[in-house]
Amino acid sequence: MSAGELACTYACLILHDDGISITSEKIATLVKAANVSVESYWPSLFAKLVEKRNIEELISNVGAGGGGAAVAVSAAPGGGGGGPAAAVEEKEEKKEEPKEESDDDMGFSLFD
Repeated sequence: MSAGELACTYACLILHDDGISITSEKIATLVKAANVSVESYWPSLFAKLVEKRNIEELISNVGAGGGGAAVAVSAAPGGGGGGPAAAVEEKEEKKEEPKEESDDDMGFSLFD
């Protein structure tokens, strides 16, 4: 990742954190204030990205690969227990792994 990309990323995060709408002009202003030289197309690319995608979603899925959907399970406030999260955990525990076949079932053993 180049310094320009990183500067635009930080600018988007700063604007989002402050609750300010993210535009290419505002990104360019923040990058210029930080004395970072950026290619002129980066701020507009990042502004278009933010229009199409939710920044909070991007932040929460930063470690998720492209292979599968990420599942987010949050704990109940105050550590209350029950609820949907507990039901998901119970379902996972009930899954049994298939039993492996033993040599006895095949009619021969390794040392015969």
